[in-house]
Amino acid sequence: MAIRVAIVGATGYTALESIRWLLKHPRARITFLASRQQGLTISQQFPELLGRMDLPIRPIDAAAIAAEADVALVCLPHVSAMEHVPGLLAHGLKVVDLSADYRLKDSAIYQQWYKHEHADAHNLSHAVYGLTEFFAPQIAAARLVANPGCYATAAALGIAPFLANGFAAAEGIVVNAASGISGAGRKPSQTHHFPERNETFEAYAIGAHRHQPEIQQTLACLTGRQAQVLFVPHLLPMDRGILATIYLRTSRDVSTADAQGALAAYYKNKRFVRVRLDCQPSTKYVANTNFVDIAVTRAQDFLVITVALDNMVKGASGQAIQNMNVMFGLPEETGLLA
Repeated sequence: MAIRVAIVGATGYTALESIRWLLKHPRARITFLASRQQGLTISQQFPELLGRMDLPIRPIDAAAIAAEADVALVCLPHVSAMEHVPGLLAHGLKVVDLSADYRLKDSAIYQQWYKHEHADAHNLSHAVYGLTEFFAPQIAAARLVANPGCYATAAALGIAPFLANGFAAAEGIVVNAASGISGAGRKPSQTHHFPERNETFEAYAIGAHRHQPEIQQTLACLTGRQAQVLFVPHLLPMDRGILATIYLRTSRDVSTADAQGALAAYYKNKRFVRVRLDCQPSTKYVANTNFVDIAVTRAQDFLVITVALDNMVKGASGQAIQNMNVMFGLPEETGLLA
């Protein structure tokens, strides 16, 4: 039987990306689209879907959704998500939440970084962080998965192998990462108006981006060590893609070949991580895929790791479907290689 999928918050970019992939998924069927903006069909909201999907956009009603779906991909903004996730869970649905509401395990840290009190401590306590490369067994048993942030996915995948094997120090880590503008969401604003973003490249939220505590939490969970990370995000004048350049101080005499071998061994059986020995990762090589490309080079006293992924796919909707697959006992790549 097909997995019946509801998309809650169906009018945003991550919802559209989820729909695109789910339409090609051999074991899933979209049965319910919900949003606060109802009254249109999805093809009226996204004209590219005309003739491919014409479901109506309906109100967010947990009981109605549960009657027609097995799992909900929640594509709402933070704060809005935790208003609806408890009801979805209470009606027996599995949930993959693409917002930030269930990523940070400490509600005080959530309040500090998101400037809002966490309103669902009960479900936060059992939410599983959905970085499948590291937490697949926990995801398989979960009812609520917190889909990771795009920058946090790139940073954790790039850093974790070298802290775990002792090749690098946990202090003085610098992550410079640049993202396409789709990472800011679909809601219009002056800051993200085309003339403001085109032909420009700039840093923002230096040391104050909300993905920083998420990166540190993931590294601490994986390595048992508190990492000291400075995260500097940048905006690129393009639709999608992330390129992260990570600087780790070496803790011993490690060659480029040593680091490449360790990286390849760490991700040997991880379907969507490609260790690049032939070239440097590029956003072009991962665009519209769920793959993450990673390379490492020893330079002076640093390991320099470069990571590329598509912020809308592996950084959001593709990763959500990867998590959904694991939750329902399917191979994680199901529907994500077409």
